Amino acid sequence: MWFDYVVWGWIAVAVITFLILLKIRQPYGRHATDGWGMMVDNNWGWFWMELPALLVMPILALSGPAEPGLAQYLIITLWLIHYTNRTLISPLRLKTKGKKIPLAIVGSAVFFNGVNGFVNGYYIGYLDGSGAPLQWAHYLGVGLFLLGMVINQRADNHLLALRKESTGYKIPRAGLFRRISCPNYLGEIIEWIGFAIAAGSLPAASFAIWTAANLIPRALNHHAWYQEKFEDYPKDRKAVIPFVV
Repeated sequence: MWFDYVVWGWIAVAVITFLILLKIRQPYGRHATDGWGMMVDNNWGWFWMELPALLVMPILALSGPAEPGLAQYLIITLWLIHYTNRTLISPLRLKTKGKKIPLAIVGSAVFFNGVNGFVNGYYIGYLDGSGAPLQWAHYLGVGLFLLGMVINQRADNHLLALRKESTGYKIPRAGLFRRISCPNYLGEIIEWIGFAIAAGSLPAASFAIWTAANLIPRALNHHAWYQEKFEDYPKDRKAVIPFVV
């Protein structure tokens, strides 16, 4: 079926992207550099980056001919919880006044979120709709999703607290920051693994793969940056997975 080929192709792009990102630093935030073209406000950039995901997936999922059951509504709800926070709440919490993000990065994220929202929403709205009852995988997936969200939010809250204390960067030391440089990224990876388990679909699995492909290289970049900037940065701290990477 054409849809399966599209999703497998999308996964292949994720693998290629992962290999590329291992070689370059994405040029925004602490890694911002000149030479990436037009820049836009960081907060508005994040809003427009995430908006396609917030809209496309639920619209397709709820407007298609497949009749959603409780399991499908559960998956849509998880999606909306995450992207309502990322699109509408997180940009308001960012303490990045005056900072810019390359328009090229915003455009690539809009494309990614549009495609990702399409494959997940189209699957539910046009191909799934089985109406099957909730099973153990749904409970396990939701549990992992919520665990990842808690890890992500606690890490983000600690980083925001540090920004309130100082205009410069400081070494984060609370919670999982004692073990890894980027527990916020670990939390998001766990979130979407849980989502994939609960959804039990190839599009959801592709999103989990994409999340890891994007965030693991970014975590390695952050980890290297911390080591370069702070001479007293903890030597035993890993980047994103405790005791491993």
